[in-house]
Amino acid sequence: MINRVKTYFSKPEHIILILLIIILSYLIILPLVSIVMDTFSVHSAERMRIRGSEIGDFTTYHWNNVFTGKYSYSLFYQPLLNTIIVSLITCAIAISVGGLLAWLVTRTNLRFRRVISTMIILPYIMPSWTLAMAWLNFFKNSRIGGAQGIFTALTGIETADWFAYGFFPIVVVLGLHYAPFAYILIGGILRNMDANLEEAAVILKASRLKIFRKITIPIVLPAVLSTFLLVFSSAMSAFAVPAFLGSPVRYQVLTTQLFRTLNGVNPGYGYLIALVMIVIGTLILTVNQILIGRRRSYTTVTGKASNISRVNLKGFRNVISIALLVVLIIITIVPLGTFALQSFLVVPGDYSFDNLSTIFWAGEGQPDIANGEPGILKNKYILQGLWNSVSLSILVALIAGTVGILVGYSVVKTRGKPLSNLLDRLAFFPYLIPSMAFGAIYLSMFAVNRGPIPALYGTFAILVIAGAVKYLPFATRAGINAVLQLGKEIEEAAMIFGIKWWKRMIRIIIPIQKSAFVSGYMLPFISSMRELSLYILLVTPSTRILTTMLFQYNEKGWDQYANAIVLLIIAVVLLSYYILNKITGASIDKGIGG
Repeated sequence: MINRVKTYFSKPEHIILILLIIILSYLIILPLVSIVMDTFSVHSAERMRIRGSEIGDFTTYHWNNVFTGKYSYSLFYQPLLNTIIVSLITCAIAISVGGLLAWLVTRTNLRFRRVISTMIILPYIMPSWTLAMAWLNFFKNSRIGGAQGIFTALTGIETADWFAYGFFPIVVVLGLHYAPFAYILIGGILRNMDANLEEAAVILKASRLKIFRKITIPIVLPAVLSTFLLVFSSAMSAFAVPAFLGSPVRYQVLTTQLFRTLNGVNPGYGYLIALVMIVIGTLILTVNQILIGRRRSYTTVTGKASNISRVNLKGFRNVISIALLVVLIIITIVPLGTFALQSFLVVPGDYSFDNLSTIFWAGEGQPDIANGEPGILKNKYILQGLWNSVSLSILVALIAGTVGILVGYSVVKTRGKPLSNLLDRLAFFPYLIPSMAFGAIYLSMFAVNRGPIPALYGTFAILVIAGAVKYLPFATRAGINAVLQLGKEIEEAAMIFGIKWWKRMIRIIIPIQKSAFVSGYMLPFISSMRELSLYILLVTPSTRILTTMLFQYNEKGWDQYANAIVLLIIAVVLLSYYILNKITGASIDKGIGG
């Protein structure tokens, strides 16, 4: 037995495997147990309402009130219904827009394909709430927004409340934000689809509509199904867009209700709502895996050479191309202009030249404006938030990317074994948990001392740990795919010469698959820089970051500062993406636009 144990642990991949299973079990499984326990525990803010109880006592108070209580409809069922409806309509918009764009770019003779393909991806790279704030800048009204938007200033028409706030703008903004996701998935399949299938139908005198209905749609059906389930899950966990657009008219979804309860006097309600969101998210993605695993074969790429059959748009080619380009400019470029304009307005709603000022960027601050808050470039709190955001994102990327490489190495080297499958599933599990619920889990886990582990709430460490674990699935997918591409003989040759494991990793494996591994660092960095939902529950005044400060400024009604911070965040995210793209050659839409 001792010899077997020694032999087992003589291989680095086995040591890494066991260590990572222990660490991830503590960081993923134990917090889930903790949040379940918190739904049955009395919290300090609730002790006065639950008579005769002490902090930590067992109670079913939260379960009774959330599911069957007097206010259960407004507390849980109405936000749940709103969440489901928002997610369904978001899926319909994202798939319709993204699928249509994918078909136009890959299957027609559309002009400006490369430019259009790049512009389609921009809404996905930028934070989702940038479109939400752009919508408010354009369409807010003086009845609720306090100042007229750009649309009213230009036309004199006051926008309706339903158009400016609530359900309608939420689904439009989320749909446009996730449309690139549908474009990437559906576009990849359409680009590689064998043209012989369509050419055979043309020979048989089938109409274009019939070809589209009988051939194209069935082939892309798996991608559409995956897009639907994943966009539904993402829309369900969205917080920033419903918070910005729904709060003015008190339109609540599960994430905003979760934030309200955890920051109020009912934390137990919040933990229970988070648990429900985790269960729903897990079920959705489990259904996705089952359906994709059981689907029929849709072979579209064969060994025979085949050219892509493009539809000739004929006389509509220039009209459609220019119209599409204009729409994408309105969605991607114009919002940046609105943020810039709003950040220079001294009096919101007054768009005259006399009302423009740089005070919100480089001013020293005036007592009658935002309590004397300095401009963001001279505001020590904003600059500290910028430093925190960049530092946090770098640390999250380094940890997630490095662990992702180790997970990929150990899983591939021990592939097919039970512990290998366990580690693979553990590393992917954070993806199943909505960001807001994930933040609630870590708030529950690290709010108090638990044995030798100190309370980390209020420290920078809890943000780093939460971000690294949440974005670990991105890095592990990159790591596993990269190691799978490497032949065994490459490392075996080095082992024959007695080269140590760490030197083999640094000198051979990582350099060979540098581009693939770098993507495991790039995605966590960009995601962390634009993240709000994950960190909003975990930050304190000393650890605040740009996204949470933006949310606070927006709540206070200091729109000029909020718009300036938006531009700052977008500049950092796009600059980071551009630099990493130039260094590594990695691109989200690579190959789709031709």
